Parts: sequence; structure tokens; C-alpha cells
Amino acid sequence: MAQRILLVNKFYYNRGGDCVVTLNTEALLRSCGHEVAVFSMQYPENIESEWSRYFASEVDFNGGLKAKITAMRRTMGMGDVKKAFCRILDDFKPDVVHLHNIHSYISPVVARLAKQRGCRVVWTMHDYKLLCPSYACLRNGSPCELCFTGKLNVLTKRCMKGSLPASAIAWVEALKWNHKRLERDVDAFICPSQFMAQKMEQGGFNPAKLHVLCNFVDPVKMQSFKSLPVDEREPYYCYVGRLSQEKGIATLLEVAQSLPFALKVAGGGPLEQELRDKYSGVNHIEFMGRLNATQVSHLLSHATCSVVPSEWYENNPLSVIESLCAGTPVVGAEIGGIPELIDPHNGVTFEWGNPTELKQVIDEAFHRQWNYHEIQQQAIKDFSDDYYYNKLINIYKQ
Repeated sequence: MAQRILLVNKFYYNRGGDCVVTLNTEALLRSCGHEVAVFSMQYPENIESEWSRYFASEVDFNGGLKAKITAMRRTMGMGDVKKAFCRILDDFKPDVVHLHNIHSYISPVVARLAKQRGCRVVWTMHDYKLLCPSYACLRNGSPCELCFTGKLNVLTKRCMKGSLPASAIAWVEALKWNHKRLERDVDAFICPSQFMAQKMEQGGFNPAKLHVLCNFVDPVKMQSFKSLPVDEREPYYCYVGRLSQEKGIATLLEVAQSLPFALKVAGGGPLEQELRDKYSGVNHIEFMGRLNATQVSHLLSHATCSVVPSEWYENNPLSVIESLCAGTPVVGAEIGGIPELIDPHNGVTFEWGNPTELKQVIDEAFHRQWNYHEIQQQAIKDFSDDYYYNKLINIYKQ
């Protein structure tokens, strides 16, 4: 008999990677015959769902004083979230509750409520929130692990947006939802990378509860990659992602201006205008702005290679996975989960933040003879929905 599964994520639309994974998982489970319900926070951009009437009310951390107090209560699991979640638990009666990104806007209290009703509770890690109260393991632009052993650092270093009040909230939230409490209520933590699993263990989590399962590419997008010509390559390389400091885009552009190859940059973010202005006179650097899925597929499938120059602990970057599914080799930084996805057959790696080495490996990638078909076929196997589903169901059933 197929299991009844309740998926939980703080937003229910294509807002970010966590939302994409949640929506893809919902579609996959339904296609495999499971009854699936979703729980989220009410939000104007949410996709319509038969389960929307159960969603917790919207909270706004940027509103007035009353709104801020309501939002802060939510982080502690107070307010209407418990009543709303108990309603869907009672009406849907799930066998498995699969949590995704739930901090702040939903709250980990839902894990306890699900456990109390005898559900198996599984939680996919999309960021480092359980280890770092400010999510990203970054301080002053560099990787930081101080909070792995002492959460007070988020307060003393003002890591949350440089704000003392915001950092204080993050600190109290971390104390409330400490790893011992979370381990009691969660049966399995899904880590999309071995790197994430290692960091979770380093932060005190029981390794027996940590399961490594790489994200998958949804069948529609996978089919689009398969339908595009693999060998029709053009003399350019590309970057697809957010234009922000931790993504290493500044380092890449510094290198790109002195290379003879064309670079196409797809994406937006806080550094976009600054970088456009700085490199406006460099003819072989093109800023393409935000692209839709079809445009990204076309860009990747015609590139000689893609570059993922991140300077933070990337977990399981979709930018690497999608590039490989397009048969496109990846020049990737040796940080976080990136090196796990790259081998001598599908790309090259370099020391993160090292422009000299980055320049060398981009040049190497341009002059190497790649087997684009082999890269794509292996990626299709590694990141297929079938592979993901079989491993996921085993985690659900353990």
C-alpha cells in the first residue's frame, strides 16, 4: 500500500531551491501513486492547492511592531501554526511527514507534533540553519564554523544581517530548537551532499540519522536537456546563478576580463548593477539577466563549459547538476558539495577564491576534448527521478 506523505515547506511556489525540490518531490510522489498533502504559510504568490485552507497564516518580519512580534512568536512555535498543523495531521493522517525549509516562517514545532501522532518524520537539509543560526556558515565573506560548538557567536558577532536584534532572535531560536531536541523528533535527516552530512556530524548530530541523497532534476526539465543537441558547442563559457558575493562572481569576472574567451552571465542579484557598470567596457563579457528554464537549458547546452566559482559552503548546487545534464563540463570551486559532483571526465576543480588557478583551469577546460555525450548520459543516470525515488522510499520505510 502506498504511503500517505505530508510535505512541509515555508513557501509553496518557485521561490528558491528548497521550493523547487519540494514541488518536484510532490509531483514525483504523486506520479508513483502516493497520496500527498502539502503544508506551508499563506502567501500571495503561492500556487493554488486543495490544501491551502490548512496553511498557517502569513507572518512578516519586515512589518510594524505588532507584525514583528507575531513573526518572532512563530519562530518559537507559538501562535496559530500548531493549531493549523494539527488540523491537517488529523484530517490527512499521513504516514510520513517530510520537512523541507521550515525555520522562522513555519517552525520546527511541526516535527514534534508529527512525532506525537506516530508519523515518521524526515527532514531534507537545504541550508546550514541547524548548525549556523544565520544559515550560511559565512562571516565577513569567508566560511565560518564558530556556531557549530557555541551558538552565542551569532549574537556576539552580529551575524544575522549585521543586526543585534535579528542576531538575538536567531540565537534564541537556536537555543529553543537545539540539536538534541530536533533529533528526538526527527527520524532521518536527508543531506543532499556528503559534505553536509559531515558538517552535521561535526555539529553533534547522530550519524545514524544522516542519509546522503543528491537532489534530482524533474522529468520535464530532464527531457528538455535530452532534446537539445549535445555536440553543437559554441566558443563561450557561462555562469548561471545569483550575482552575490558568496557565489564568487566577482572573482570570476576579475579573471574573465583577462581571458580571450566569451563569458555569458545569467542571473540577477545584489551585485548585478555594480558588476554591469564595472565591466560595461569589456566586450567579451555579456550580462543576460534572469533567464527562464528553456533559456537556461539552451545556454548550457551550447556552452563549451560552465563555471561555478562559489566561495561559501554550497550544498548540492543545481547549477552543477543542470550543467552536467546538458552534457556541459563544469569548472567548479573546491568547496562544500561541489567537488563531489565533479570528476576528471566531467570537469575540473580549483582552489576557491584563487583567481590565478581559476584562470588556468578555464583555459584548460577550453582546450580539452570533452565527451559531451558521456557527460550527459552519466548525469541523466545520477540525477534521475527514478534513482531519487527508490532511495527516498527506503528512507521513508526505515
